[in-house]
Amino acid sequence: MIDPQDRFFSEGQGYFGARENPATETHCNVWDWDQLRLIKVKGTAKLFPPEEDIETTILAQFADYLSPEVRAITVNDDGLLTGVSTDPEEDDTFFVGYLPLSICQSLADCSTIYFSQLRGLDRLGPCVDLMSYDDHTVAFKFNPWGMPRRLQMSWKEMNLLSKLPPHPNIIPFDHIVLEDVESRVIGFTTKYIPGGTLADVDPKRPFRFEWLQHLTQVVDFLNLELGIMHQDIASRNLLVDPETDRIILFDFDWAANGKEGLLDSRDDVSGVVFTLYEIITNDTHLTSIPHWDRNMDMVQNIEWTCRRELDSDVSKFRKFLNEWIATRTDRATERYLNAPKRLTWSDLPTPPDYSVPFEHGRTKEGETLWRTGARSRRIALEKGQYCFRWERPPQSRLLKKNKNSM
Repeated sequence: MIDPQDRFFSEGQGYFGARENPATETHCNVWDWDQLRLIKVKGTAKLFPPEEDIETTILAQFADYLSPEVRAITVNDDGLLTGVSTDPEEDDTFFVGYLPLSICQSLADCSTIYFSQLRGLDRLGPCVDLMSYDDHTVAFKFNPWGMPRRLQMSWKEMNLLSKLPPHPNIIPFDHIVLEDVESRVIGFTTKYIPGGTLADVDPKRPFRFEWLQHLTQVVDFLNLELGIMHQDIASRNLLVDPETDRIILFDFDWAANGKEGLLDSRDDVSGVVFTLYEIITNDTHLTSIPHWDRNMDMVQNIEWTCRRELDSDVSKFRKFLNEWIATRTDRATERYLNAPKRLTWSDLPTPPDYSVPFEHGRTKEGETLWRTGARSRRIALEKGQYCFRWERPPQSRLLKKNKNSM
């Protein structure tokens, strides 16, 4: 089940007037990762101050009890529900023009599976479900958002994972997932590794020195052989395979390929340093500091108080870490950019759906303005375009139904 803290995401507050005025009408679009739908929460600026995302807490009280047709709710200044709306005009969900497999040349050699062939077992987190087919259990990763950045990240990750050479410390790619009506690419599956991440594991389970070696080896492989920078090395993105007892790295949606997508202060060497520090000390306060405001010296120049079971002394971990860092400092950028086995794939194609024009207001003379490109799902439906629908019942309702049927 999705962690309640991760279930809702607010797109921010929209003020219809001065936000300093507590009576200003305010709309907040909130995405529910459990039901995979957008719900508009309406109230006043008094209840919804900027950037505090109170709306997610408000919606959490009602989300599981709302009809699937509800597009917006209205609450008073005490956060109590005063109205619901099923008006389609309230739906601000972005249209996702999923790509037909036929135009995804870089994915042509991938194994494919239809969405209907997957059976849902659990919801692991935002954009990730636990699924099965035949005798296989897999993690299904998908992107229901129409934001350009998310579309680029999804395209990059499925191409990267599908082209990575097999490696004992990288999650194995499985299938490209197609929707059933028009064979459009809606996501991909990877092997499922049970047991949770290093962020979830029992702190009494000793962290092994060998796991640090695995981590540095896979980072060297990605950075120096393939020219891939993961850019999100963290305990939440590391699994321990119970079959091999090896560290497994996953979640490549922030990864850079050479200069493309490369971000300042998110290099993998720093990621390893901060991750090891947090694992050993259980000090997680640095995760709240933006990447651009931190550097590895913040932890390298202090003593590490061990608050985690280890299979070796802290000094052994730190000695190995320091020696590894020394091997990575000489011509670091040059070696990364000149990696000998760089992966390549085509740019994200423009979805054919975006070439369909739609009305976008009128000129002063009363003539219709037309435009192409990204659009809301409401407009796409009005134009007769095919929309893959992700909406589903809340998991709590499914669990209750299953319990009652037993």
